[in-house]
Amino acid sequence: MLFRVSEKILSLSDNFTITDGQGTPKYIVIGQTFSLADKLSFQNPQGEELAFIQQKFLSLKSKYQIFVKGELFAEVVEALSWFKENYRLDVPGPNDYEIAGSFWGHEYIFTRSGRHVASVQKKLWAWRDSYGVEIADGEDEVAILCTCIAIDQIHKFAQQIQ
Repeated sequence: MLFRVSEKILSLSDNFTITDGQGTPKYIVIGQTFSLADKLSFQNPQGEELAFIQQKFLSLKSKYQIFVKGELFAEVVEALSWFKENYRLDVPGPNDYEIAGSFWGHEYIFTRSGRHVASVQKKLWAWRDSYGVEIADGEDEVAILCTCIAIDQIHKFAQQIQ
């Protein structure tokens, strides 16, 4: 399934719209205004919250937590690497996703158990505030899209402090 993630530029908080390959709205992400740490509600178009993304504020490495129905579902954490920036979507059990590529350029892939399960590509979309996410059938699209939003937030913050 192909998705397009677009950030709303003229907004006080971090808001995103996620559409499918035909341009039909599938999800919206609404950030809390004036919050010390990032807090984002991942919703369906009807406004039902499917997940909640929260930055773990006092952490040595960038870390975001994903909650589903009020329970911690997974954490997006920076993976240790000497020369490359990598991330891991740490979910309970042996189903972690490894994420590697060019995060500043929105060009990276998700692998699970050595299998390519999703890719993010900026070049699919000409607009500055959009990027494409292609997810293999049967994968958890909400978890993968929440992870993309978290990585986007990590890099946006790093860009602001430079």
